[in-house]
Amino acid sequence: MFRKLLIANRGEIACRVIRTARRLGISTVAIYSQADSAAMHVGLADEAFPIGPAPARESYLAIGKIIGVARACGAEAVHPGYGFLSENPEFAESCAAAGLVFIGPPAAAMRIMGVKTSAKALMERLGAPVAPGYHGDAFDLQTLTREAERIGFPLLIKAAGGGGGRGMRLVGRLDEMPEAVASARREALAAFGDERLLLEKRLEHPRHIEVQIFSDACGACVAFPERDCSVQRRRQKIIEETPAPGLSRQMRRDLRGAAVSAAKAVGYVGAGTVEFLVEDEAYFFLEMNTRLQVEHPITEMISGCDLVEWQLRVADGERLPVAQEELEFSGCAIEARLCAEDASSDFMPSVGEIVHFRAPPEQAGFRLDAGVRPGDRITHHYDSLLAKAIAWGEGRSEAIARLRHALGAFEVAGVETNLDLLRAVLDSEDFRRGGTDINFLERRLESLLRRTPLSANDETFLFAAAVVSWIGNLRDSSRAAASSYGDPSSPWFSGDGWRLNASASSVVAFELGQRRLSGRISIAAEEFELDAGNDVATVAHRFDGDRLRLRVSGIERELGLVRRGAQIIVFLEGRAHTFNCRDEGSASASGKEPPPELYAPIPARVARVLVSAGEKVTKGETLLILEAMKMEIAMKAPRDGQIASVFCSEGDLLSEGERLVELSGDQAS
Repeated sequence: MFRKLLIANRGEIACRVIRTARRLGISTVAIYSQADSAAMHVGLADEAFPIGPAPARESYLAIGKIIGVARACGAEAVHPGYGFLSENPEFAESCAAAGLVFIGPPAAAMRIMGVKTSAKALMERLGAPVAPGYHGDAFDLQTLTREAERIGFPLLIKAAGGGGGRGMRLVGRLDEMPEAVASARREALAAFGDERLLLEKRLEHPRHIEVQIFSDACGACVAFPERDCSVQRRRQKIIEETPAPGLSRQMRRDLRGAAVSAAKAVGYVGAGTVEFLVEDEAYFFLEMNTRLQVEHPITEMISGCDLVEWQLRVADGERLPVAQEELEFSGCAIEARLCAEDASSDFMPSVGEIVHFRAPPEQAGFRLDAGVRPGDRITHHYDSLLAKAIAWGEGRSEAIARLRHALGAFEVAGVETNLDLLRAVLDSEDFRRGGTDINFLERRLESLLRRTPLSANDETFLFAAAVVSWIGNLRDSSRAAASSYGDPSSPWFSGDGWRLNASASSVVAFELGQRRLSGRISIAAEEFELDAGNDVATVAHRFDGDRLRLRVSGIERELGLVRRGAQIIVFLEGRAHTFNCRDEGSASASGKEPPPELYAPIPARVARVLVSAGEKVTKGETLLILEAMKMEIAMKAPRDGQIASVFCSEGDLLSEGERLVELSGDQAS
């Protein structure tokens, strides 16, 4: 077995690989960009080396730099993780040329199956059904437009290399082709360094089903139970499960057989995933991911196998540990991807410091693969994945219940996340019945994001928790001021609200979303009375570690509490509620509207500027395209109007909040 392993990746997958390598007694070497110098994977590895500036092209995609670090540190092998260079045959060949073992398939197999166009051509020769479309060698706009007319709309433009939904665009009409092709090409180039594209007819109600295969260098190949990955946003998976519900035995046999045939046809070695679209009783080959998949933990949960260990052993020349008939599977496993994004704003990536991150502990039937911790910064340079929650159950309903309970225990502050959406999906009847298709979120997103109104009891507890934080902050300030007088025995030093002839009484007011909550409090030791207008509640509180235990009028509940500047974030059953303390004279309180301008929502690069000063625009029209977190963000006109000024140019690197465009007129954007 290898003595030292370099992990050519970051975040959650780097931490995952380190965990198995450490168990096997293998020393690990991490690489990091300037943006990741304090990242979790850097601290977990035995050694860590800087690799360059934050942009991936200058760090995690820089083959020469990575090979140089591997040779300098004495690594014997390189694990590419997923994404970045994991499906790049040039990287595999560079590792071999440097005397390093690449933990992945041979470059020749990767060249065929890692590119969707050649993979589809091979599968057609093997007799497997392939989704209607175009996967030829030419991918210029003229060719793609001609082929699109032949295929018919709607259709998908896809990046030929890589996966994860990057470089994918849904096109409904012919006149959308030029912009969609240009956008898909830019995103594919940024994510994979490969701008080749293909076209695929969009099926009406397909499910996304995939088969995990594993091969060794001696020709043996096994297939694991299929995974259903149909719950997707922006054509990127967020919930996966295995085995896929509702498939016939014949369909399961056909899918596994086609997957194994594909692997054997190209002399595949290592972990790979063959993906299909399934509609009714028909299936179509989609692509093959020539690497470990993000969702591999659910396969591990039902099989008891460590697929990263298998990767390392097979790369070291060992045979597969078991034959197909010896593989045993039990139960059902489901994975949810926790991402830094705002689901209510078209899944806009969210950046910033994670000021609070609380996750349920690992235990029987539950696993957490995390890549972040409190204090880490989420930047616009990389993928938004923060962690994966994986649950197992004897049956599907038990796995859902266990995962839902775990998601209810998560608390994240500092960046927006998709936690509420994940919980809503698991609660939905459509998902619980099984067999959702890839258009599920597109159809149900509005209803899934609709928050249930707070009960009067919930609102009282939340308000009381915010008041506890406000009192604590007031006491801290009072003690700091009193301590400057140098007399700790003075009653003025206590900061407990003591008064000579009466208890302290104050009026507190907060904004919770669009609502304004206010009340009068009377403080007495560790209790206070809260008069919010309808009733007077007696509130007792204590902190149990980092948890707040509140008793309001005799009812006790546990909450999370985070102070962040003028904000107080209260977590009730895992859901974050942000209270804002604002000055009455501020712009938001005075009713003044913001200027009619668009601002950069996060740090980003300007990919396209589509308008110029003087042009008339209509509401919803795309004005600029920004690039961040490996995806493109369309900045649209919030209303009809005329462009007064454009403050950026293509290629500009923007900070959050920078002005982009000003619209003329009196209406604010």
